Amino acid sequence: MRDLLKNPIWKNVELGYSIPDSDHAVSVALPTWNDVINYEEKNPECIKSLRSIYPRFGLNHLVKRLCEKVQKENQYNNHSIWPYPNETIALKAKKYCDRNTSQEYSFIEIKYNFAFLITKKTASIYAKSFWQHTGLGISSRAAAIELELEDSLPKSLVNEKHQIIKNRISKSSKTDSNNIHLTSSGMSALHTSLEILYKLFPEKPTLQIGFPYVDVLKLPMHIFHGAKLITEENCSDIELEIKRINPAALIIELPSNPMLKCVNIKKISKIANKLNIPVIVDDTIGSNLNINSLEHADIVFTSLTKIFSGSGDILAGSLILNPKSKWIDQFRNALSEINLPMLSDGDIVSLEKVSRDVNQRVFEQNQTCLELKKRLETNKEIKNIFHPENCPNFNSILTSNGGYGCLLSFELKGGINKAKKFYDSLHISKGPSLGTKFTLVCPYVLLAHYDELDWAESFGIPSHLIRVSVGLEDKDHLWRSFSEALNNL
Repeated sequence: MRDLLKNPIWKNVELGYSIPDSDHAVSVALPTWNDVINYEEKNPECIKSLRSIYPRFGLNHLVKRLCEKVQKENQYNNHSIWPYPNETIALKAKKYCDRNTSQEYSFIEIKYNFAFLITKKTASIYAKSFWQHTGLGISSRAAAIELELEDSLPKSLVNEKHQIIKNRISKSSKTDSNNIHLTSSGMSALHTSLEILYKLFPEKPTLQIGFPYVDVLKLPMHIFHGAKLITEENCSDIELEIKRINPAALIIELPSNPMLKCVNIKKISKIANKLNIPVIVDDTIGSNLNINSLEHADIVFTSLTKIFSGSGDILAGSLILNPKSKWIDQFRNALSEINLPMLSDGDIVSLEKVSRDVNQRVFEQNQTCLELKKRLETNKEIKNIFHPENCPNFNSILTSNGGYGCLLSFELKGGINKAKKFYDSLHISKGPSLGTKFTLVCPYVLLAHYDELDWAESFGIPSHLIRVSVGLEDKDHLWRSFSEALNNL
C-alpha cells in the first residue's frame, strides 16, 4: 500500500484515487477546489473518476458488484438494490420507503446470506436516504467474502477479537465491557440509540444542542420523529428552551464539527437529569481517550471508523450505555428487543489489528495538531483558527492524560479565492473523513452542507473553511507543506 505519510495524494491527476489505497477505503481524493464542486454537482466525469466513496454516501465498489450480480440474475432492470445484513434490518428500510411512497415500489429478496431491498421509482430516493442516514447497510468486507475475494474467518477468532476491541474501549471509557456494543457504523450506533429511546419515551422530536454533523441531525429528523436544533450562543436561557421544546432526548457532539466548540455539557446534563430527559453524546471527535463523555451522558455513541481505527478503511461504530443512568435497566431491556446492527466478521478482525496503537497514536496526533495550530496562528494569511485548546467547556472534561484531538479548522483572510488557491497548491492528501494516521484536508462545509450553505453561514460557519485532520507525519515536515501553500497566496 502507498505510504500516505511520505507520499500523500494531492496531484490533479489523482482525482478519484482511493484514500488509502484499499478496496475498503472510506475517503476519496478531491485534489482541487473545482473537484469538490464537481463532486457535489454530480458532474459525470468527476463521478466516473471515483474509485471509492464514503460507504454511507454511496455503494462501495464491492457492494455494488454484489448488487449487480443480483440485478443480472433476476433481471431487475430500472431497479435500485440496497443490501442489508438480515431481513429485520431490511424491513426497517422498506417501512421507511413505504411511509413516504407506494408499497408497490419496493420489496425484499433474500439471497447469499443477505437481505436485498429492491426499489424503483420514488422509493429509490428514500432507500438512498435511509442507507445514508442510518449506516445499516452491509460492509464491503462482508461483500468481499460473499464474492469469494476474501476468506471467511473462524468464529472463534472473530469472537476473540470482538472481546479484545470491547476491552480496549472499556479501558479508555472506564466502564465494564458489557456496557459496550459494537455496531456496523457510528450512525447505526445512533440509530440503535434512538430505537432504544423510542421504546421508552413518547414519539417526540429530539433536540440537538450545538452545530451538528449533517447526519446526526438528519437521522432523527427524517427517519424517526423529527429533530430540533439550538446553540448556546443563540439561546439566552438554555433550561427554559429545553423545557419549552420538551424533547424525547438531547443529542450533543463533543466537540462540534467543524468549529470544534464544546457545549457546557456539565450544566446541560444536570438540567436534563432534573427534567428527566436522556442525554445522547457523540464523542467521535473528542475521543474517550481525551474527554470524559460517559460521565455526563446516558448513552455515548462513536464512529470507530475515525480515530479508533486510524486506517481509513473500516466502517465501524460503538454504543455505550452508562451503567449509572437512571434508565439503565430499561435501556438494557429495550436493547435486548432490538436487532443490533453487528460489525461484520472481517471488520472486527481488521479493526482489532489497526486499533492496537490507538493510545500512542491519539497522544501523538494531539501533540502534532496542537503544534500545527500554534504555527498557523502566527501566519499573516490566517483570519480565524478553530481548535478546542481555548474552550473552557472542553478543558473541563479532559481526562488526566487527555489532549485536544487531531482536528482543527481555519479561515483565510482572502475568503474563498485565497481558500481555493491554498487548497489547490497544498501537497497533502485531500478528501473527506478524519482521524486517519495520515493528514487529510478538505473544504468541509462544501462537502457536508453544499445544498444549505446559507443555513450554515447563519451559524457563523463560512463555506470556504478549511478543515484539517492531522496525522502522524513529522511536525516540521507537515508544517513545510502548509507554509509552502500559504506562501503561494
